[in-house]
Formats: sequence, structure tokens, C-alpha cells
Amino acid sequence: MLAVLTQAGNASSVHREGRRARAEIEAARESLARLVKTQPKNVYFTSGATEALNLALTPELELDGNKTPFDVLLVSAGEHAGVLQGHRFPATAIEKLPLTTAGVLDLAALDAALARHAGQRVLLALQAANNETGVVQPVAEAAARVHAAGGALVCDAVQAAGKAACDFAALGTDILVLSAHKIGGPQGAGALCFANGRHHIADTIVRGGGQERGLRAGTENVAAIAGFAAAVEGVAEAGASEIARLARLRDRLERDVLVSAPDVVSFGANVARLPNTANFAVPGVGAEVLLMALDLEGVAVSSGSACSSGKVKRSHVLEAMGVPSALAEGAIRVSLGWSSEEDDVDMFRIAFAKAVETIRSKRVKPAA
Repeated sequence: MLAVLTQAGNASSVHREGRRARAEIEAARESLARLVKTQPKNVYFTSGATEALNLALTPELELDGNKTPFDVLLVSAGEHAGVLQGHRFPATAIEKLPLTTAGVLDLAALDAALARHAGQRVLLALQAANNETGVVQPVAEAAARVHAAGGALVCDAVQAAGKAACDFAALGTDILVLSAHKIGGPQGAGALCFANGRHHIADTIVRGGGQERGLRAGTENVAAIAGFAAAVEGVAEAGASEIARLARLRDRLERDVLVSAPDVVSFGANVARLPNTANFAVPGVGAEVLLMALDLEGVAVSSGSACSSGKVKRSHVLEAMGVPSALAEGAIRVSLGWSSEEDDVDMFRIAFAKAVETIRSKRVKPAA
């Protein structure tokens, strides 16, 4: 990114500097295409996953040359806010599908929904892995069902990239959405990827000079795109060894939590999930209080999804899993990443033990 920032040049210009900027973008496009196993021409850069999802979730989405508008948008109840709103689908055309108590899309409910909408064109939005619990979703199974019904699937693979299978061959989806900052790249860079070249979105959102082959106008953020590609290459190089390393750290962290709080309740721990995510609650301890106590010890964790307000909000994901309100309101998400080491887990163990002890001791009333 630093190297690109020292170079002037608009990627749409034909002079030497412009051609150099264009070469950076196209090299990055090839890197992402290799990651998701598609052709470079099927990768479009955006300002992030939210913009990519805004683009994809439209009744006018054309795939495989089919210009028939989609009638219905099905979304799992655990999707990110970038999906749950349905974007350009009218509210009457959006249907939410339940999760199981384990946090997985209820495939029986999907089958029932497809049966109800027989004869209609259905688009399913399903994330590869949940952003709060880390639970891996049955994307390939859902895609097979939706395709058999003549529909299509949009997959938010933001959390899964670099930590689980997130390519078209493994997932069988029609569209994949990625974000740079979840894999070590810069914030403000994302990608909308199609399985094949027979696609079109007529009602684009950002109109102007026709960049990204007319799908997303505006002068490209070349440095951010180059940083995105560098992160993708790093993820590809690390491979399975990094996934295993993160899983070991996560498992150790969860064992440490049980030592300090034997009554802790973990969410999604009994099904396949990402190696870097732990989501749990300590009964009787509110998430906001625990977050602040950990923050004072130099540990940054979260409760649910990051939101613009910066406030702790009750998780819609845990609500969809049937977790009681009192317990869900105490849930925190602990994430590990490429920079996490054993020392970080040690620090968390000490901070968590101190926080729980302090919080609970203040609630013990002295004997009369």
C-alpha cells in the first residue's frame, strides 16, 4: 500500500502512471479470483462488503443469462445487518428463515419456504459463517436445494475467508462477497465475486464514469485494492497451518474461561465453527460491564456485531438461536487473528479472571 501511495496515476488514464495503477488493480483482481476460484473478469472491487451486498441484493440481478426478476429474498435469521435489511427488495418480498438452537440455518425451514414459493424465482442470502458465533453454515447443501428450485444464492463469505472454505467450488454459491479488513487488509475495500461470466446488474448504485466495467463508478482506491490483494496472498500462503494454530489458541482460551467461570455458557461450540471465534456468557454478568472491565485491563472484545452507535446491543443471532434474554445480554465475542499469540491468550486469561472476580464480589452482600 505504501508503495502504491507514492505513485501518482488514475487507473482510468492511458499515460504511464495510469497504466501502472491499472496493472495494480488487475493483479489484485487475479489474486482474488484465485482465492474464490473464478475468472478475474468476475471480480468487482467495492468500498466493502456492505456495498457489495447492496449491489447484489436486488430483484433485477441477472445470473446465467436469466433476466427474470427475483420474486422473493430469503435470508437466514443470523445474517449481518448488511443482509437482513434486504436492500432493494421490497419488505413484502423478504422472508426470514430460522436458525436451529446450534446456530445453523434450519434446512427443513428452507425446504418449506421453497415449497411455498414454488413457481417463483427465489434468491437466498446465507453467510458462510456467522460473524458473532463463528458457526459455519450449510451453504453447499442450501445452494443445492435453491438451485433445484430454480433459484440462486448470495453468500457473505467475509468471516470465512482465510479460516474456512470460501470458494465457488466448495460452496456451490452463485455470488461471494469478501472484505479486506477481516483478513489483514485495509478497511474500506471489498469485493463482489460471481461464479461465472453470465451476470449483470442494471440498477447499479454508484453511477458515474463507468469504472469496474460499469458496475461501480468512481476512481478506484488503488492502494486499498493493492492491500486487499496482499492480504489475500498472505492468507493463501498461511493456509491450513494458520487455521490449526488459531483453533489451538481458541480452544485453550475457552478452557481458561471455564477455570475462572465454570458456569460459563458457550454458543455454537457443539457444531462446526471458525477457528478464531469464541462466543460465551457468564450467567449474571452483563456484557457491557464485562467489556468495560476487560478494556481496563487492555483487552478488546465485543458483544455481538460492531455497530455504528458503539453501544452494546442484544444479539439478534442469539435471539434466533432461542437463547434466553438474560443470558444473551451477557454474551461477548472473543476473536483471534493473524497477530494473536500465546501471550495474548495468557493476557486474556488473567484479565478475564480478574474481571469476573471483581464483578461478582461486588454483588455479594455482607451478612446481616
